[in-house]
Order: sequence, then C-alpha cells, then structure tokens
Amino acid sequence: MQQQNIPIGTLVDMYKRGELRLPEIQRHYVWRATRVRDLLDSLYRGYPSGSILMWETDEPVPTRDFAIAQDTNAFAGRKLLLDGQQRLTSLTAVLSGTPVQVRGRKRPIDILFNLDHPEGPPTYDTEVTGDEDSPTAADDELTDDAEDGDEGAGTEDGEVGDNALQAKLNRRTFVVASKNLAALPNWVSVTEVFGTANDAQMLKKAGITSFDDPRFQQYSDRLKKLRAIKDYPYAVHVLERSMSYEEVTEIFVRVNSLGAKLKSSDLALAQMTSRWPNMLKELEAFQEECEKSYFTIDLGHLVRAIVVFATQQCLFRSVASTPVNKLKAGWVEAQEGLRFAINFLRSNAGIEDESLLSSPMFFHAIAAVSRKKDNKLSADEQRRLLHWLLVANARGRYSRGSTETLLNEDLAIIFRSGNVAALMEPVKRQFGRLHVEAGDLAGRGVSSPLFSLAYLALKAAGAKDWYSGLGLSLTHQGKLHFIQWHHVIPKSLLKEKYETGEINEIANMAFITGQTNRRISNKEASQYLKDVIAKQGVEALESQCVPTNPALWSTEAYRDFLKMRREALAQRMNAFIREKSAT
Repeated sequence: MQQQNIPIGTLVDMYKRGELRLPEIQRHYVWRATRVRDLLDSLYRGYPSGSILMWETDEPVPTRDFAIAQDTNAFAGRKLLLDGQQRLTSLTAVLSGTPVQVRGRKRPIDILFNLDHPEGPPTYDTEVTGDEDSPTAADDELTDDAEDGDEGAGTEDGEVGDNALQAKLNRRTFVVASKNLAALPNWVSVTEVFGTANDAQMLKKAGITSFDDPRFQQYSDRLKKLRAIKDYPYAVHVLERSMSYEEVTEIFVRVNSLGAKLKSSDLALAQMTSRWPNMLKELEAFQEECEKSYFTIDLGHLVRAIVVFATQQCLFRSVASTPVNKLKAGWVEAQEGLRFAINFLRSNAGIEDESLLSSPMFFHAIAAVSRKKDNKLSADEQRRLLHWLLVANARGRYSRGSTETLLNEDLAIIFRSGNVAALMEPVKRQFGRLHVEAGDLAGRGVSSPLFSLAYLALKAAGAKDWYSGLGLSLTHQGKLHFIQWHHVIPKSLLKEKYETGEINEIANMAFITGQTNRRISNKEASQYLKDVIAKQGVEALESQCVPTNPALWSTEAYRDFLKMRREALAQRMNAFIREKSAT
C-alpha cells in the first residue's frame, strides 16, 4: 500500500476534475453544516483530521455520483475514494462555493469566519452528532438553540436570549452562515476568502481604513492562515491495483467498523453492493417512489427490509453469508411489503408521513404482515393490525430497549403464525396498561410518542387552523400553510414561573399553520383565544381540546389549564383509537 501526503487544495482539484470517483459501496453525503464548521476549525488550528483511503484500479467497478457535480474527463484515472468522502465533499463545497445536492435538492454550505475570534484553544465544546444528519436540515447557527417558532422577537426575554447567543457565537472561530451574522463587520464568508487573494474589501467591511489600525496586521494574518488550509497535507493511502473488489470491500468494512464511522446498515449495504452491482440505484429509485407519497425511508431501513424478507429476522450479521439471489428475492418482497405499509399508514391510520411514527421499525412489521398474508387481510385482521399500530406507536414499542430484539419478537409472531392478534401480547407485557391516562401526559413534550397520537386524535376530531380554517394535514402546499405546533400559553410568558418541562408539555400544544403561529407570536392567550372564538366559533378550541373557560387562559392558572387539557386530550386519544379500530 502506497502512502503520500497531498494538500487539500490538490485533493479538491482532483475531486472537481473528476479524477476521483465514488464506488457504489459508499453512502450518501450526510454531513450537516455544523460538522463542516468543526472540520474547518480543526484544519485552521492544524489539528489532526484523519486520513484519506483510495483504490486505483482498472477493474470495472460500479460507481455513484458525488454530491457535487464533477467535470467530465475522458482521461481521468480510476481512483476510487473509499474513506474521506464527507470531508472532501465538504471542503470542495466551501472552497469552491459549489452547492451540494442531496435527494434532488441543491444547497450551498456557507460558513463564516470570525476575524475577531479569541486567541488560544477553543473555549466551547465540540458538538457530537450522528452521520445520518442531513445537510438539508435547518442548521442556521441563530436557530440552533431555538425551541420553536411561536415567540415574539421583540420581547425583553427574547432580547436577553439574543444577546447571550451572540456572545456565544463570538467565541467561535467559524459558524454556519446566517443573514444576521453575515451583515456584521467581523464575520466574512469562508468561500469568499478562498475566492480572492485581495483582502481589501473584507478589511474595509470590518472597519479598517488605514494600515495604522492595530487590527490590520492581525486580520491580515488570520486571513492568510485561513487560506493556508489549502496547504494542509492529508495522508493518502492508496490500495494496490492487484486487489479484488471483494477484498477492497472487506477493507472498507473493517476500516469503518474499527473507527465506528458507519452504522451497521451502511456496512451491510457495502457488503451487498460488492456482490450486487447497481443495487444502490434500485434502492434510490424506490426511495423516490416513496417520497411521492410523502414518506422518506432511509437507505438503512431499505437494507433492513431486504434482510427481513431474505432471512425473516432484522439483524445484519447474516448479510455476508446470505446468497445474493436470496437478497434479491427479499428486495422484491420488501418493495411490495413497504408499499402496503405506506398505503396502510396513510389510508387506514391517517399517518401522512414517517414523522408521525415513533420508530421506522413499524414499516417492517406492517410490511411483514402484508407479505405473510399475501395482501389478503380479513376485516378483523385489518382492525387488529390498526389497533396494534396505534397503541404500539403511541406507547413507543420500538423506542425503548433493544429495538432490534423487539422487532424480531414481532417478526417471529408474524412469520411463524401470521396471527395479527398475537402482536398485542408483547405490547401488553411491555407496558401493562394500554389506554392513555391524563397522568401519562404530565411532563411529556414533542419528543414523546404520545405527541403524534395527540395530533392524529385532534385531526380526526376536525381540528382546524385558528385563522385560515384549514384542516390539519402535513401535506399542505406552501410554507405558510405547513402545520406547526404552538404553545397555547406562550412560553415567554411562563418562563419566570414554571419549569421547562411544564411549559413544553403536550397539553400546552395546539396544531396550527406557520403563518398563524407567527401572527399569534407571544400574545396573551386571554387576548388571542377570545379573538379565535369570535371569528371561528367555540368549536375551534373544543376540537383541539383547549379549555374554553377564559379563567384558565392566564399564566396564573396555567397548572389548572394543564390539568383540564390533559384530561380532555387523554379522553380524545382513547376515543380516537377506539373509533379507528372499530371501523
């Protein structure tokens, strides 16, 4: 194995010219902008940031596209990038200003550099995030600490929070760009710095108009140090041409297993694609099909679905020893099962997208029922499956303990007997009581499995947006009409008197559109709820189980408000499950 040191600038040029290719065993680009920020910070400080692994081969290996379009080069070499894709794609995006493409959507990675950053080692903690985070998620630095969007920006509390956040960001050397920060004199775009060798405009923006300014030399030196990231040498290991694709795949799996860089599903995918050319294209095409029904199924769960139908259990450990023809047969079954699962979720349960599931594992259980029954479910089986889904989802069946063990327990019931009714037995053992009580909602927030049940129950009860009158749906067109959750009693008015857990309870949440959320902002509940009743009728509150007694809308009566609404929500949620399961 050869080893050489190659500067980042040269590697980025190789990437852009198409000299580097991505083997099919590699996963998508998945880094969030905050991870790119931290990579730049490490490179700026000269910290170690790993190595690069390549394989140069003439073997016709299936490849996939990078997240950044490359130049077409008929004379390009056959260098396949096995380790370092996330870093090189990130650096190419930032240094060249080229947006990354993820699931058909292009988005630039814009990082700002603080000319006035503190000297010395970092004074903040590095955030640890999973590789599965998507770069298309909202990760603006100014919204990182925001809990939701229903607070006014002009309140005294809000101003204190903004000042504290600004002070926190000023301690950083790099941040994810936002319009507010980019407008400040000491913040400059990293891409802009790499795009020019002339510092005049950036220094002028920073308020430096003379060489005599004591900041002139400091800022100039820092910009020079930033540009020197291009000269940072990565240790590049190149595997021998004589190696086979299977052997290289084994190295890929071992490298990522030992470094804990990839999830087990990523490693299983690599093992499959090394024996099943162009498999990834089939999975991605099915992903796009699901997206048309508003369901996003992660590649890892498509891989798991293949394993489920090829081996009748969900663990990945048997992938390497499972014949490829059996995996392909499992994929055929998986597609049909997942199509049924999506249709059942949407049509029977009213679950419009995967965000209303407490775990994606439900896809596999429902898909297994579909294939075991050959899509022939009796009316009784349909009711029992729906009842199991609603109860198990609300209770978080696959959200506690070993999710794979729990799913395997359910798969064993399905594949051995096909007895849908028997699925409820493990749920009873796991949770005991199945119905929802008011006390279950105490202290539970938006991360609780009960939150999605509250949404489904209120939607079924005819809940509508409080201003537009639109019924609840996660598939509304236009950003103004997207459904959001809203603190009925604004949290900025509760902060001084109540604990965070109480403030953010499900019992203080209503479902309205983003536009209405902004219109209400942090108005007193006694003010805006009275207006809602006047314009939409008392049913607008009743359908969302909000107490209609104005005496309960004050901050002083907040705990009484919570008590009343917990009871109303619990009754509505139980009624919803009974009504859906009886149809």
